Amino acid sequence: MAREYVFVSDLHIGGDDQLTVFDFETEFVEFLDDLRARGGDVELIINGDAFGFWEYAHVSGTAKLERVIDDHPAVFEALRSTGEVIDVTLIPGNHDYDLACYPSYVDRLAAYNVTLEPVVSITRRVGDARIWIEHGQQHDANNRLPDWGNPEALPVGYFVVQRIVDAAGQYSGRSRGDWLRDIQSVAPMEEVSRWLLSNYFYREMRPLFRAILVPLLLFFNLTLLYLVGTVLEVAGIIPSWFFTDNPVVRALGIGSVVLELVVAINTVAIVVLSLLAIPLWLFGRDLRHTLERFGVVLSGIHVGQGDEPFLTAAREVFETHPDVAVFVYGHTHRASLTRWGDRLVVNTGTWLKKLERVETHFSRLPGVYYPSYRLNTVRIFAEDGQVVVEYEEVQTADPGDLSRFERLVARRPPPPEPIPKRTVIDPDGPLEVPEEVTEPE
Repeated sequence: MAREYVFVSDLHIGGDDQLTVFDFETEFVEFLDDLRARGGDVELIINGDAFGFWEYAHVSGTAKLERVIDDHPAVFEALRSTGEVIDVTLIPGNHDYDLACYPSYVDRLAAYNVTLEPVVSITRRVGDARIWIEHGQQHDANNRLPDWGNPEALPVGYFVVQRIVDAAGQYSGRSRGDWLRDIQSVAPMEEVSRWLLSNYFYREMRPLFRAILVPLLLFFNLTLLYLVGTVLEVAGIIPSWFFTDNPVVRALGIGSVVLELVVAINTVAIVVLSLLAIPLWLFGRDLRHTLERFGVVLSGIHVGQGDEPFLTAAREVFETHPDVAVFVYGHTHRASLTRWGDRLVVNTGTWLKKLERVETHFSRLPGVYYPSYRLNTVRIFAEDGQVVVEYEEVQTADPGDLSRFERLVARRPPPPEPIPKRTVIDPDGPLEVPEEVTEPE
């Protein structure tokens, strides 16, 4: 048994077409090389979703792993060489659930010095305590595997990925840029429709059309104010020079003509939309029901969720297994560390690009999905009778994916919640769970 454990998860390597691109292949290979160079009594544990098997629609069975190996030889050579020096262990997640279904994967990965443990959870000794390790999909109603090891028993999340993500892989080559392959980074999946609208507006829309539409949207609120002001002027509540005969606007010259034209167009649009609001709502409702019947959209399925189910699972593990000091999981792609007295719940995050929706400085423009990276690694070891958890982010360059226009109009997202670089607990100390389990701050 190793004396030190290093954790990563949710690499999602593999997929059809452009989805097979692993943005951080260089960083991951360097990370493996560093572990090999350090050596020692260390075990690297990849706790789920190392591979994106669900993202393959035209390859089945064990051929999926062969595709990943063929597409990413540098990664597997790095695993092989690192595995000659330290232990490398892999457990399945939901996206690479096939690993739990075909026994031949054990020998195939062993050829690269990777030990596959095709189970839901594993434990490791750290001093006199234990670490509980799992991916976490069993606590997610939409990704829970109902019959572990049965390749035909698939959760609803699989069909969501196949329907949406596979289509993105097929059509990503037709987009302006490679933004469509980032659909894997959209979380929760309910955000996909707004993400598509955002990218259509900022990337796919013809520049001339956008140049016409943007002023109309920017002045939409001004038009509403103008209409209200006009009504107040007609009612005699405010003087006529306040809006319709404003000397400042007249001083703009040709600019006042353009402004009046924009206001006039928006006024017509507002009147028309007001008249059509109820018929459009009824039409949209009927269209949605029709699409649901044909399976084009999913009804009543909410893929995204908070961390409460996983924290509840951690509390149950701590209460039923008093010697467990640290509960490690992934799956949600949100790295975090929660401390309950002398017990820790650690989410290992993801190596995928993260997309966070932020509002623009102008309320009528679509939100922008701000890209960022947070390549997480976690080390756990015993020291002087205590358990130490160290968190580190692998440094990488800014993605630079946003267009100049997006950078101009988008607000900056708030920085991610900081995670302590080093946390020390006494495994003999108390468990102090709050009365209501909530998401980590």
